[in-house]
Amino acid sequence: MKITGFAKDMMIESNITKNQDNIGNELSFTSYLQEKLDDVNNLQLRAEESTEALIKGEDIEIHQVLLNTEEAQLSLQLAIEIRNKLVEAYQELNRLQL
Repeated sequence: MKITGFAKDMMIESNITKNQDNIGNELSFTSYLQEKLDDVNNLQLRAEESTEALIKGEDIEIHQVLLNTEEAQLSLQLAIEIRNKLVEAYQELNRLQL
């Protein structure tokens, strides 16, 4: 009895060759992490700029300031949780006995 998967064998082979072709184009973990931290920083800066603009009396909607601030806060909380999980995983690996 032959067991078949959800995808055809040809699709799997083509995905493997695509992945092998893209190995050189992929970002390293460090550069990917740096890029995402830069995104979090940019959100923080945008929230700060919109808050300053509101305080100065410039033409900016208060709901936009609140949205920018909340988005920055959520992205920072997510970054902190990801850091916590990475530290936890590192500590778990250090506890392993080889």
